[in-house]
Amino acid sequence: MAYPAMSGYGTAAGDDPLQTAVWRLRSRACWADAAALLEPVTASAALQRASLLVERCLYTEQGWAGAEDALRTAEALARSDEERGAAACERGQLAYAATLLAVRDRADEARAALGRAAALIAPSAPGRALLDFRRGLLAENLAHSPQAARAAYRRAHAGATAQGDALLLSFTWRHLAGLALREGELAEARHGFSESLRIREELGYLVGTAPALASLADAEIEPDASRLRAEAARLFRLLGGVPTWLAPRLAPPAGAA
Repeated sequence: MAYPAMSGYGTAAGDDPLQTAVWRLRSRACWADAAALLEPVTASAALQRASLLVERCLYTEQGWAGAEDALRTAEALARSDEERGAAACERGQLAYAATLLAVRDRADEARAALGRAAALIAPSAPGRALLDFRRGLLAENLAHSPQAARAAYRRAHAGATAQGDALLLSFTWRHLAGLALREGELAEARHGFSESLRIREELGYLVGTAPALASLADAEIEPDASRLRAEAARLFRLLGGVPTWLAPRLAPPAGAA
């Protein structure tokens, strides 16, 4: 069972040509084009297609109906506990994104879906690390519980390390670093943000590179902070203003020329 929502399928030489094409489009913010390459005739393909369209919602604040349709297809095709758990994990992520971006308050749905996923995905299963990460997002951004978030991110980090899931590691590094920065642990924050940026550059995850640069800028001093922020703004413009939620962090200070 593939869990492509985080793992970088298509990033290594010798990977399936279809997965390589999907990855290239996804990494350049072309989620709809990537999803169009996948025929949702199996549970795995339907899940991957849904995960791409859910990710598009989080990065662009658009495409909610398409993601819902794709998710319903994935849920209908799921047969095993692992497949049903993976679909529930995507359902929770879509509800989380809608709540976070103030499209609609679906926090209860997000918690319920991720709780259902936790009951279906075994602790040692490949999808558990992604689930732990998403439960950390809920704890940090909806429940405002940094301690619970840190514990979930650490579990996800350990799982991603064990599985060699580099892309998920780039997310866990970044979010653990964000918690460290909030607590004034600058050295720890810089290290985590730097690792996240390094991995994303190595993978060619272009759509995630601007957020990584902006996060590292928050932990750096001048002139490095301004240089990193300018590079983030360049990539942000290159991708047409994606992710949308990054715009306020890249806006010039009030009164700047």
